[in-house]
Amino acid sequence: MTRTNSRLAILGVLAAATALTVVAASADETTGITDKTIKIGNIMPYSGPASAYSQIAKTDAAYMKMLNDNGGVCGRQIEFISYDDGYSPPKTVEQARKLVESDQVALIFNSLGTGTNTAIQKYMNAKKTPQLFVATGASKFGDPEHFPWTMGWQPDYVSEGKIYARYLLKNMPDAKIAVLYQNDDYGKDYLAGLKAGLGDKASMIVAEQPYETSDPTVDSQMVNLKGSGADVFFNVATPKFAAQAIKKAAELGWKPAQLLNSVSNSVGAVLKPAGFEASKGVISALYLKDSQDPQWKDDEGMKKWNAFMDKYYPDGDKNSSFTVYGYSVSQTLEKVLEGACDDFTHSGIMKSAANMKNVDLDLTPPGIQVNTSATDFYPLQDMQLIKFDGERWQPFGEVVSGADTQ
Repeated sequence: MTRTNSRLAILGVLAAATALTVVAASADETTGITDKTIKIGNIMPYSGPASAYSQIAKTDAAYMKMLNDNGGVCGRQIEFISYDDGYSPPKTVEQARKLVESDQVALIFNSLGTGTNTAIQKYMNAKKTPQLFVATGASKFGDPEHFPWTMGWQPDYVSEGKIYARYLLKNMPDAKIAVLYQNDDYGKDYLAGLKAGLGDKASMIVAEQPYETSDPTVDSQMVNLKGSGADVFFNVATPKFAAQAIKKAAELGWKPAQLLNSVSNSVGAVLKPAGFEASKGVISALYLKDSQDPQWKDDEGMKKWNAFMDKYYPDGDKNSSFTVYGYSVSQTLEKVLEGACDDFTHSGIMKSAANMKNVDLDLTPPGIQVNTSATDFYPLQDMQLIKFDGERWQPFGEVVSGADTQ
C-alpha cells in the first residue's frame, strides 16, 4: 500500500469512527423517543414516611392518560413509568438506574424529595438525561451552571423562608421563634432562608429541633420546643410529621403563632389528621389555587381541573393540594414538550424548559406565572400568604415575589 493510500485508509477509518460517534450521540439524544412514543420516568414514595405525596404521581399518571386520549404530544403517545423508592435515597438510585438503563426513558419527571433527588443528580447529568421539575424546592436544583440537566419547579425553600421572616418582622418584631426541621437539605434550606430574612434579628430564633425521617414521631422535639418559651412555631416538616407537630402542640397546651411550610399545607393530608381546631390560625404560603376556596368556584381553570379529576382520577382527593400540584406540574411538562416538537431530543426538551415566558397555568392564581431562562431554573417564584380559618385556607396580603426577598 502506498503512503497516500495508507493515509486515505486511515482518514477513512477516522471518518467512519466519527460517523459512529455522531450516530451514538444522536441515539443517546433520542433514547426513549420514537416517532410514535416518548417514555417518561418517575420516582415517588408510594410507601414509607412520605407516602402521602404519592397522590402527586397518581395525578401525573392520570394527566398523561388524558394527554394520550387527546392524541398525545407532538404526535407521540406517552409511556409513563413510575416506581416506588420509599423516600430512601439508595432506593432512588436503584430506581433511577432502572429507568435510565433498562427502561431507557427520555427523562425522569417530578421525582419527589430533596435527599432522594440529590442522590441521583450527578448521575442524571452524567447521563445527559433530563431530571425535570423535581418535586422539591431545595435551592440546589436551580443550578444550571453545574447541573444543566436538572430543573426545579416550585418556589425554592430559601425564598419561602425569607417570606415568613419578612412577615414576622412586620407583624411580630419581638417574637421568640422555635423551629422544627427535617435534618437534611430540605429542612436546612428553610432554616437558612428564615435566618437570612431575619438578618441581624436572627437571634429571634430561640430553639431549633431537627428530626430524622426514620423517627417514629416528633413528640420529644415538640416538648423541647415548647420548653423554649417561644411564641412562634415554624413547622418545617413533611406531611406525616407536620400533622404530628400541630397535634402535639395542641395536646401540650402550647399555643404559639404557627407557620407551616408550603410542602405540607394540604388540608386533607395534614390539617385534617392534625385536627381542624388545632390547625386554626396556622399560616402558610401558596403558589397554586386552593381547590376549596369558594372564590374559584366559577374559575375556568378550576372547572377544567374538576372535570379532569372526575374523569381521570375519580378516587383522588379534591381536598388535597397534592392533586392540584400534580395537575399543574404535568401541565407545565405538556407545554415544555409542545415547545420541543421541532427538536424532540433530550437537549431540545431542556431548551424548551429553559425558555418559558409568562406562562399561565390553569391553577396558578392571577399574578403568578411560569418563567425560566438559561440562567433561571426555577419556574415559579411568587407566593401568596394564607391562614387556615378552621375550614379552609384564606389568602391575605399581596402576592410576594421570591425575587423581592433576595
